[in-house]
Amino acid sequence: MDKSLILCNCSETFELDAEALSKTTGLACSKVHSGLCTTQTEQAAKAIADGNAIFCCGQEQAFFEELAAELEAPTPAFLDLRDRAGWSDDAGSKLPKMSALVAEAVLPAAATKTVDVISEGLCLIIGASDIAFAAADQLKDYLSVSVLLTDDAAPIDARDYDVLRGHLKSAKGALGQFEVRIDALKQPSLAGRGERIWSAPRNGARSQCDIILDLSGATPLFPAPEKREGYLRADPGSIGAVSNAILQASHLVGTFEKPLYVKLEPMLCAHSRAEQIGCSNCLDNCPTGAITPNGDHVTIDPMVCAGCGTCSALCPSGAITYDAPPVDATMRRVQTLAQAFLAAGGTAPRLLVLNSYGSEMVKLAARHGRGLPADVIPLEVDALNAFGHAEILCALAAGFAKVSVLVAPTTERDPLQKEVDLAQAIATPDAVDVIDTQDPDALSDSLFEAAHPAPIDTPVRPMGTRRQVTRMAAKALNPEADSLSLPDDAPYGAVLVDTDSCTLCLSCVSLCPSGALGDNPDLPQLRFQEDACLQCGLCHNVCPEDAISYEPRLNLEDSALEQVVLNEEEPFACIECGALFGVKSTIERITEQLAGKHSMFAKPEAARMIQMCDNCRVNAQFHSENNPFQGAERPRPRTTDDYLSKRRDH
Repeated sequence: MDKSLILCNCSETFELDAEALSKTTGLACSKVHSGLCTTQTEQAAKAIADGNAIFCCGQEQAFFEELAAELEAPTPAFLDLRDRAGWSDDAGSKLPKMSALVAEAVLPAAATKTVDVISEGLCLIIGASDIAFAAADQLKDYLSVSVLLTDDAAPIDARDYDVLRGHLKSAKGALGQFEVRIDALKQPSLAGRGERIWSAPRNGARSQCDIILDLSGATPLFPAPEKREGYLRADPGSIGAVSNAILQASHLVGTFEKPLYVKLEPMLCAHSRAEQIGCSNCLDNCPTGAITPNGDHVTIDPMVCAGCGTCSALCPSGAITYDAPPVDATMRRVQTLAQAFLAAGGTAPRLLVLNSYGSEMVKLAARHGRGLPADVIPLEVDALNAFGHAEILCALAAGFAKVSVLVAPTTERDPLQKEVDLAQAIATPDAVDVIDTQDPDALSDSLFEAAHPAPIDTPVRPMGTRRQVTRMAAKALNPEADSLSLPDDAPYGAVLVDTDSCTLCLSCVSLCPSGALGDNPDLPQLRFQEDACLQCGLCHNVCPEDAISYEPRLNLEDSALEQVVLNEEEPFACIECGALFGVKSTIERITEQLAGKHSMFAKPEAARMIQMCDNCRVNAQFHSENNPFQGAERPRPRTTDDYLSKRRDH
């Protein structure tokens, strides 16, 4: 059954054209109501009971969900047309923008992969005695509490929670699985008359807990502490912050669903080969430390991962991809918005990428300010940092004239700026920008006043991996260009070989993780396919002659998809059988350096072996005098006559 749009103009504060919207979206539209959440609740209830309704109101979502529960009907879908399109000072038509938002809203939602995290309420409180004991007294009825004192307070007679004293040496893990190590651990005596005393200190004590409430005011136990689930940290001097942390801790008991944010394909990882380090983008930029080396690849702790998406955007090979939702789902949303906007008669749309924090800013700007321009379409994503250069270029190729990313307080700015710089180099600098403000009015002003280039004449909708999308979008955005210069740290480019230094040892070929470098089994050649090169640095790091360097660029010619010869030499013919092997210049140079000059090759017959192929060399070695592989003379096989003669002798 097709979806139907339930329209409401919120007390006639903005215009809605039901007939036009139905025509551009292909969906049935209700009449335009004015008070579905107040005077027209009966009509809202009827729409919910009929099913397959999309309420075009975001503000009163909770009300309509409660109404559905009372009716024992399925919860309807919701779409915010008022704040994102209707409430705007722009006099232009809002129909193309509304049509685009509706088209995106009816896309099937990607399934979220999760894993259960169990917290039994074991809480470790760290801090000075005055603040830690007060927090323990508030939490003792909800959690199983242990207090680790950081000052010199005397032990108290506490029966509702454990009291310890010591130095927290290290901590790892996340909600439901923290592991801590404590040095100089002291415990209060359990028997004896009079004041309690501390036991003798001991180092290396280990324990586990589900929640850590850090009220010490010291350095955080984890990087990006605000993103470590189960780790609550508050300034002990702020009563409000401490109270808020205590309240949060009291609710961290039970089974929670932890999203699996990213997907890892270890065989695509270009981190390391043969103990040579190559790409470390994800390791260098993961804010939580969830990514660690694991031999030639990396490993990701899903319990520590906070889902910022930085690793997915920066990974050159696609070994790490965002999976909540998948990358292709985000691409599809972007392309649907552009296609629907243009199909509804709009021109030169702009895309505003934001997260839930940015959506709240848009709501405030709409209610109290100028709102958004009619050509600015907001796209809310869970992870801003996962919206990298490939997604930006996908949007520009789909028909958007400009892409703006509205950062939030928790956004990792450096990795995002790196992706924006790369997108600007491939497109144009004025087609991509970052908006860094927490003022809704400033946001509106920047969007109303911003200039932007003309969009692409013929939109395209590339799909595939992020690298494939980037290449196809770049070709569409730069139809006259053969190659584009990129920043030094770009994941696209050429390998340059100093042919005077290269000996064609092919060490680079054996270590190349993407197969960009290859050899020719019949001739001494070093081949290269530029489209596959990750610019990871492994071939440069392993080259014994330091003959390899890089040129960051995006080659848009078809030659980038083919193997080209970077270096080749004449092969050497075996002096025994004539088979081609090795490099002629190398064999001649080795012969010149060793023949008659090294003890192993002092004799002419030994020196000749340098110029033989593998088979002939083994054969010559086997038949040479003083053959090191030669053993004692083989014994003569015993026959029946031998056994019979032995019997006769006895």
